[in-house]
Amino acid sequence: MTNQHISALTFVVRDYDEAIEFFTQKLQFDLLEDTHLDAKKRWVLVAPHGSTGTNLLLAKAATPEQASTIGNQTSGRVFLFLHTDDFWRDYNDMKSRGVKFAEEPREEPYGTVTVFFDLYNNKWDLLELKTANAD
Repeated sequence: MTNQHISALTFVVRDYDEAIEFFTQKLQFDLLEDTHLDAKKRWVLVAPHGSTGTNLLLAKAATPEQASTIGNQTSGRVFLFLHTDDFWRDYNDMKSRGVKFAEEPREEPYGTVTVFFDLYNNKWDLLELKTANAD
């Protein structure tokens, strides 16, 4: 068996710089790479601070078809799941930075969760899983 992993997911954006600003300022993600490939195309990778998992490749829409997916990359379903080790710290920090939430936080059998919106109104879960040895 080979050792494989998904290194990045494409996140279609309207503008590179506005997306970088949202992810690095509102969500406190790290900008891992911003390489200009040509006059219109860049290779832009962001990830949650300290993450060793999958990165987001910010890809500027180049066609009307691609642009039509901005803000609706999963047809209204939750798109991405941002796991945290401290839900309330991150929830309060995100709120203070102007991130918009679809609902109040709630406790589920699997952990504490809420839905928030990115700059294009894609839905994300902010989630702290319960530990295996929690009551």
